[in-house]
Amino acid sequence: MAKEGAHMTEETEFMIDKNVGKETEKVESSSDAKEMRAVILAGFGGLNKLRVTKKPMPELQEGEVKIRVKACGLNFLDLMVRQGTIDNPPKPPLVPGFEVSGIVESVAENTTGFEIGDRVMAFVNYNAWAEVVCTPVDFVYKMPDEMTFSEAAAFSLNFVTAYMMLFEVANLREGMSVLVHSAGGSVGQAVAQLCSTVPNVTVFGIASSSKHAAIRDSVTHLFDRNVDYMQEIKKISPEGVDIMLDSLCGENTVKGLSLLRPLGTYILYGASNMVTGETKSFFSFAKSWWQVEKVNPIKLYEENKIMAGFSLLNLLFKHGKCSLVKSVMDKLLCLYDQKKIRPVVDSLWALEEVKEAMQRIHDRVNVGKLILDVEKTPTPLMANDSTETSEAGEEEEEPEGDNDSKERMPFIH
Repeated sequence: MAKEGAHMTEETEFMIDKNVGKETEKVESSSDAKEMRAVILAGFGGLNKLRVTKKPMPELQEGEVKIRVKACGLNFLDLMVRQGTIDNPPKPPLVPGFEVSGIVESVAENTTGFEIGDRVMAFVNYNAWAEVVCTPVDFVYKMPDEMTFSEAAAFSLNFVTAYMMLFEVANLREGMSVLVHSAGGSVGQAVAQLCSTVPNVTVFGIASSSKHAAIRDSVTHLFDRNVDYMQEIKKISPEGVDIMLDSLCGENTVKGLSLLRPLGTYILYGASNMVTGETKSFFSFAKSWWQVEKVNPIKLYEENKIMAGFSLLNLLFKHGKCSLVKSVMDKLLCLYDQKKIRPVVDSLWALEEVKEAMQRIHDRVNVGKLILDVEKTPTPLMANDSTETSEAGEEEEEPEGDNDSKERMPFIH
């Protein structure tokens, strides 16, 4: 049986919004409902496989916390989930998403550490893109008082990933150098901020030229991803770099290893080069893996180089390292309180605008994190596009054609 309280809504909304009357009425009406809005992935493929619909509220299980969601994180990994390019995804239909922020609505009996009304951020093993989620208490963390819900949804996955790669895997120390791909993305910006907390760390950032003006001050040296950045880096640092963070895979793996100094560490934490179109491309998938297969472990031995991989979600949900992640989160929240780090939010989107938000990530034009704001009102054009369904309950295929006329940036943070 869950611990719930009739006073929860008024107390929580007064604490958050200082607008008791209006907000209490809104949350009470939604709390009484047995259904909720959620983004459903009907099958693996293109954007037309996504739709917003009603589904039953999740039921609280032993050891879990129920959260009224305010914001959800949207990551490049979610594009790979949609296309079916990740290992062992759940069978669709499914609700995508891995991180949320919101307000604790109820807590399972004999579960400690959280109270009704707490402002929290949490990891979820899918099912994040919904109005309500339930997740084990080990994956839930209290938000700092000054942190907004959109910041919290942009904080947990990106900063924990960046911190653990830099300090737990690569052992970043004073005077070292770091090369990070996708420097304008949410993990890339987290890496840059964390590197600034260590004296004399040189950060080489690779990003599309369109992002350079926005992120130039966050890194030491910035290069266009479409030029021969290897030669430019060698001019600055002939011996190479100490740490290479690769979210692309494919040919960048071989390039990254060649740029490492002796005792340098290469870390693969993504494979976005496998996503070249709206749907899964077996050619791109095979090409990336073929290029990685050329890595020779004997050469690593001869050159004193270290090759590693990192997946935070596997660390949490498959390897059970919740206590390690919590200790990292505690350190990160101290850095946040000291105003040394702060998540970069690119833009806010309604649930019904999820297709346009995903397209923005696919086009690689975002600087920082895209957030699904559960309470945001969608623009009419986008709402109609994302919620239309056939009589059979499956979304109609979108006609081919130029979609450039659609608004893709309803609110930039």
